[in-house]
Amino acid sequence: MKISQVKVCVLRIEGTNCEEEMFLSFKRLGAKPEKVHLKQLTGTDVTPEEKRSLSDYHILALPGGFSAGDYVRAGAIFAARMKSRLSEDLVDFVKSGKPVLGICNGFQILVELGLLPAMSGVMSDVPEAVLGTNDSARFECRPTLLKKVNRGSCVFTTKIPVDKISMIPSAHAEGKLMFSMENQTKILKELEDNDQIVFKYVDPEGSIAGYPWCPNGATDNIAGICNREGTVFGMMPHPERVFFRYSHPDWTRNPDGPGDGRAFFESALEYASKKL
Repeated sequence: MKISQVKVCVLRIEGTNCEEEMFLSFKRLGAKPEKVHLKQLTGTDVTPEEKRSLSDYHILALPGGFSAGDYVRAGAIFAARMKSRLSEDLVDFVKSGKPVLGICNGFQILVELGLLPAMSGVMSDVPEAVLGTNDSARFECRPTLLKKVNRGSCVFTTKIPVDKISMIPSAHAEGKLMFSMENQTKILKELEDNDQIVFKYVDPEGSIAGYPWCPNGATDNIAGICNREGTVFGMMPHPERVFFRYSHPDWTRNPDGPGDGRAFFESALEYASKKL
């Protein structure tokens, strides 16, 4: 399949606000993205012409924002609406090897859905993790440095070398990845053994560090994780916001080349074009 044939579903509801950047990141690379409202997949209050089927797409992308106002918990309402009507479709999508991406609010939705970390199957019945309020108790909007620690399983990062430090900006109030205290040690070991930890927050020297380098206090400085197969991936920072080098805060010092976020979308499209 050619990249120009790869269809991307950029899924949104009321409150999502990063769908345009996500859409353009795939479109600029020659793919066929479409901004799709959840009602179009569930068939609620739409015409036959507006109805869409998840199975028709090759990549599912959940953008950032504040879906449904982040009431209850960030991403909880969006996830509940998806799970109540699309559970079978989502499981089939993941089982078929099609990539699923969740950025910021999208990551929160994937965790609420049970598609991440997915320790007990494709989609767990209840969340196995949570993205809680930042340790600073405030919205953190800042450049963050991420080190790739994944050894190669994640299909969204194949074009990023191991240990490379990327500048990917964060903008969230609830980005602290946590696990239940009684299971945390066990889950962290499984995530490491399964190569499911993809990125960690680091300082400019590449070392694990606290605030402000880790903007939220996440367990073990984890910024992004994937499922066992590497096809479902979520992270709090926003790669779509640094698709171009001139979007970096220090771009005038080194204006040439692509932004650090571009490789995420190139990796996914290369995988989809070759494997699907």
